[in-house]
Amino acid sequence: MECPICNSEDIETLKSKVTSSKKNEINDFLLKCNECSNVFKEHTTFEKPKPIRLIISENESSKRTNVDIYPDDNLSVGDILISDLGKSEIKSIELKNSKRIKSTIAKDIDTIWASSIDIPSRIGISVNFKGVTQAYKVDLNRDFRVSVDDVVKIENMLFKVRIIKTLKKKMTRGSAKASVIRRVYGDPVNYNKYSYDLTNKIAIKKGNKKKIISN
Repeated sequence: MECPICNSEDIETLKSKVTSSKKNEINDFLLKCNECSNVFKEHTTFEKPKPIRLIISENESSKRTNVDIYPDDNLSVGDILISDLGKSEIKSIELKNSKRIKSTIAKDIDTIWASSIDIPSRIGISVNFKGVTQAYKVDLNRDFRVSVDDVVKIENMLFKVRIIKTLKKKMTRGSAKASVIRRVYGDPVNYNKYSYDLTNKIAIKKGNKKKIISN
């Protein structure tokens, strides 16, 4: 908004009032220009927020709700939404013709597919025992950082992180936050020390290993 007298955008809101019609929200403002002291009125009209179906993934399960969004708001993959189920990150946007896209305005959306960011990240761990793999799913704080060459204790074995597979790439060096990690690959080791213990983070255990490497 700008002053109709001097065109300044240094505006102070003295009063505001929101009224609703069947389809629109109307905002009435009493404003004061801080440059020339002119007092004037303005109003804006928006379409009311519309409910959009929101499906939130929580690891192996999902929940469904609706989220109210203004029809002209632009939404993109990666945006954070707040609903009655908490905070979630948009992973995919489905149009009314069932096409999946990365970004569009809300009035064209049929369903938003998202992932909860209020729960720990669940990442996979695969430890290779010469062709026999022991696999786990562990729940980690989303900011927890895993590095290539970390020595990790899980149950009564130790393994060294060899590869980190994230949402976008495979890493053979460096580190990544749990929030972007899909799976960690490692090999058993005979070390006496380890970087951290994930035993109490195990959510799912799969596979059978040939032997145990203990510390």
